[in-house]
Order: sequence, then C-alpha cells, then structure tokens
Amino acid sequence: MADRAQFQKKLGELLAVAASQNNKMTSQEVQAFFQDDNLTDEQMNLVHEFLMSQKVEVIGYTGTIENTEKTEQEEKDTLSQQEKDYVAEYLIDIEKMAKQTEEEVTLAYYLPKVVEEAVKLHMPGIFIGDVIQEGNVSLMLYLGENKKATEAEVLPQRPITAYLRELTKKGIAFEYHNTMPFSIDGALQSGVYELEGDVSSQYVTGLLFALPLLDGDSEIRMLSRLESKPYVDLTIACLRHFGVTVYETEQGYTVPGGQQYHACDMEVEGDYSQAAFFYVANALGSDITLTNLNPESVQGDKKIVEITQQMCYNREKGLPACFDVDAADIPDLVPILAVLATFGTAPSRITGAHRLAIKESDRLASTADLLNRLGGKVTATADGLEIEPVEQLHGGTVDSCGDHRIAMCAAVAATRCTGEVTILHGECVEKSYPRFYEDYRQLGGIANVIVLES
Repeated sequence: MADRAQFQKKLGELLAVAASQNNKMTSQEVQAFFQDDNLTDEQMNLVHEFLMSQKVEVIGYTGTIENTEKTEQEEKDTLSQQEKDYVAEYLIDIEKMAKQTEEEVTLAYYLPKVVEEAVKLHMPGIFIGDVIQEGNVSLMLYLGENKKATEAEVLPQRPITAYLRELTKKGIAFEYHNTMPFSIDGALQSGVYELEGDVSSQYVTGLLFALPLLDGDSEIRMLSRLESKPYVDLTIACLRHFGVTVYETEQGYTVPGGQQYHACDMEVEGDYSQAAFFYVANALGSDITLTNLNPESVQGDKKIVEITQQMCYNREKGLPACFDVDAADIPDLVPILAVLATFGTAPSRITGAHRLAIKESDRLASTADLLNRLGGKVTATADGLEIEPVEQLHGGTVDSCGDHRIAMCAAVAATRCTGEVTILHGECVEKSYPRFYEDYRQLGGIANVIVLES
C-alpha cells in the first residue's frame, strides 16, 4: 500500500481529474488511474466510495469491485484489518475536511495545510466542491487556472459582489449569474482590495489566506466597519502559528508578500460557538461542566460566558434576566440567545444582526418561527429580534430549515418544554457538530431519530 502522503497526493490528483470532467468518471477510468499502484479490491472500493462522497458520479460502479482471479501477489496484498481501518479513517478525515462549514474557526485550522499542498502538487481539484465558499474564491485564484465553483453543501445565494468588483479590477474574469455554479479565469494579483465590512468577514479571511503567498505586498481597506471582526482576529492568530504575518492598520490590513506557510504542531482550542448551546442550557436549569475552552481566546463567541454568567443572570430568582445585545460581532450566538431571552424576567432585544439573512437559513426569521411554534413570543426585525418572555414552552414540531444552529437551538429549547419537540431535518447538525445528539443523550437528554413517511 502507498504511504499516507502518496495516497493523499493520488486522491487529490483524482479529484482534480474528476473536476475537469464535470465531476463524472467511469469506474474503468478510476481503476486505470491506479493501474500502476497495485491497489487491492478493498482499496479500490474505498476509493470509489470516497469519490461518491465528494459528489463525483462514478459511472458503472455497482457497489463493489471484485476480480474473480487473483495473482499470488494480489493475495499477499490483501488488506489486513489494521490497514482497512487506516484507509477508512483517512478517507473519513478527508471527507470531513471537505465538508467543513463557512466558519473561519474551522477554515483557519485546515486551509493553510490545504493551500500549501495544493500549490505544491498542482491540485486545483482540492478546491472544487464542498470546500468552496465565497471567502475562498481568492484561494482558487491563487492557483492561477480557470476554475468552476460548484454548489454542494455551501450557501449558493450568498453575495460575492465585493469580489466581483475588486477582482475584476485586477484582470480576473467571472461568469456569474448570482448563484452557483460560477466560473473564474485568471490569477490573483497583489495590490489594494477595498471591501465592505458589513456583509461577510469571509471576504477578508479568504484574501488573508492567499495574499501572503503572492510576490508583492497587498493591502485590504475596509469601506465600512468590519463586523464579525473576531473571526478575522482568529484567522490572523492562526496564520501566525503557521509563520504568516498580517498587520492591522486603521484602514484595514497590510499583508506582506513572498511569505510561506510552515508546518507546526498546535492544539486546536474548544469552540465557544458550540459551547454556547450548553452555556444557555445551564442558564435554563441544566448542570453541565464545560472544559477545553481557552479563557484567553480571541473567539468572539466567548461573549456567551459574560452574557449568561454576568449580564443576564438574575441570581435572586434563579432565572435569566433580560438583555440588549449588539450581535454585530457575534452573529452565530443570535439563535441561542433568543432561547435564553424567552425565559427572561423582562423583554430582551438583539440588534446588529441583519447579515443573518444570508446564513444557512434566514436566521432571524427561522429563529422567530422556531420559538413561536413552541409557544414563544419572538418578533424578527430588520436587524435583529425582539423577545417577550414566557413562563414555559409547550413543545411541537419545528423546521430547522436545514440550519445546524436552528436545530441545536430547538434541542436546547426542548429542555424547557412541557411536551415533546420534533425537529424536522435535524440531521443538519452534521455540518458543524456531528456528535451533538450523542452528547445531548449522554448529558441526560432524550433524543430519538424518527423517519417520517412522505
């Protein structure tokens, strides 16, 4: 069997070939690609399954590759159980990496490694499919080839207006019709990029990953206040670990060119965005101990600690009080904060959250709908939520709208409902927290998967 690095390289090259063929390959083409590698049947089956997990249509594959006649060498090459576990684990790692979400917390961990390897191995296909988001258009362009961003588990309707404007100035050609798929032709150039700060911080983080690799120096100038700035701070802190320097200025950021990413060992700190659900569960009466959270973290969602433990906890009555929160820098906390406010002692208000309309769902509308269906009193405004407290929620059926944060909010709200809560499309938690329901059950919650007949 090829070593891990060689296996990774071959998989990346295979994805690139598939991408160049509109994500379609025949089983014979896949097998021919590895004809010099002496792969066993078990390995070939795993490769086929991996391709299909990446939305590649493998024509002629029926679920198994099996040769009736095996040479003596092939018999010797049969995978041991340990080898099978290794290959399966590695493919799962690759699949998880490809399915990471729009959040810079995750991208900051994976992308320095991915960019460096893709450039080294000339693997544009590594960016085709689930990894592509609007913040990563700049990474695609760094490879300097014609590429096509396709819709997978991304948010195809998110605007990329700033990139269309700024990249076109530098000779990049787009074929774009307000959604995916779209095509880009050209190579990323160093220089000045002027970006709005109130649409998505990913405009900034995408460029921060790619610009240091260019020959010349670059500058990112913010045309308005940068919202969700903590995500950019987190990205810069991560880049620093990998040997890349970015300087913050009064107008934005200066990025020296000619830099390289360097491998390093680092410990990935716990995610306050996910911990927020359990902080709120505690505020509503649960007793959960949370660990592996860095109190010195630059994560913006660390704000949940202050909100639940200092700002809004009514120690006399043992209940959340009320709050007025500007969520411009902590938009991911908005849905779970609405759950918290529902059980307050006075009305609460959340503002600065207009950008939630372009998340996995319109999170202002979907949060209000979720809580209102359970018996809450929540009104969505143009840039936030107004929440009237209620004594209790009664339960019911809610739609997650395919949004992982809405589904997890519903599960936490269920801890204070008098009746059962059914969450439609609850499997969407796979996007950011695949073990959520498992952890929920281990902490004493009751969560069962049901199949609804259509």
